[in-house]
Amino acid sequence: MLRRDFISFLAGALAASPRLGIAQTSSKFYRVGTLRPGPPLDEKSPHGAILLKKLEEHGYILGKNLVFETRGAGGKLGKLGEIVDNFKAKGVDVLVVGGFPTTLACKVANVPTVVYFGVGDPVATHLIDSLAHPGGNITGISDDAAALASKRLELIKQAVPKLRRVAMLWNKDDLGMTMRYDASASAARSLGVTVQPLGVREPNDFDGVFEAMDRDQPDAIFMVADALTTLNRKRVFDYAGSHHIPALYEYDVPNVHDGGLMSYGPDLNESMERAAGLTVRILAGARPADLPFEQPTYYKLVINLKTASATGIELPANFLALADEVIE
Repeated sequence: MLRRDFISFLAGALAASPRLGIAQTSSKFYRVGTLRPGPPLDEKSPHGAILLKKLEEHGYILGKNLVFETRGAGGKLGKLGEIVDNFKAKGVDVLVVGGFPTTLACKVANVPTVVYFGVGDPVATHLIDSLAHPGGNITGISDDAAALASKRLELIKQAVPKLRRVAMLWNKDDLGMTMRYDASASAARSLGVTVQPLGVREPNDFDGVFEAMDRDQPDAIFMVADALTTLNRKRVFDYAGSHHIPALYEYDVPNVHDGGLMSYGPDLNESMERAAGLTVRILAGARPADLPFEQPTYYKLVINLKTASATGIELPANFLALADEVIE
């Protein structure tokens, strides 16, 4: 075979196989970390497995040329800065994270970051310059909070046709989630629904939340997701169930799969797939500053009929027909 023919053949083979690329032609070990404000996102979790599979498809293989380290703050947000600094000291190539406080800690430390969910509006919170041109060390997946809030409130009203008052739970110390609450409250008021604002800052605040709802029971509950509310989700499930109050959550995992009644939000499997794609591009040399933020393309309504039956909550048949997934 002529030398130029061999070179052409080799170039074609490299282009044809997604597993052949810079990761397999380099002796470098790549370091990818994950960090969440709650529990860690490790290789045994569904989303951690999606991330590792995508990396492997592009030649970044755990134990061969990839170091994968996972950390979680366990709800202690004051530890996030220290954890990110530790990742930076170890020379992490990119962090895949969830939640606004985590992303803010990464911005402060100037570590290449891909956020896969829960960041809120990254422009409004000054994490990035714009969705098209982030301009710093952060890229990832975002969504249209205002449009999503309107859809969620419309769904609550379909689930509870006589809806007059909705209680909204959110972490007042989380700027991203406070802005999501504001969008949701605005959407509720536009539908003629009164909002019962129930902001929390620590686990003990949930006792006051339940006492407030005892005094003035809402027709429905909406919980904005962050580490604090998610770590206390089962307390909300129990209260809503024992008082026969329909509750909507932002994500099916872990909320509806752990016993919450219903959720509407982006498919986090898809979000992680796309975040993993951005991670691959950064490992190959792209800068987060040049990678536009993306938005989910698939949103789903998930209903836990087992919870509805156990708590005596009846949902209209036309609402149930809208579900993308029903847990029985």
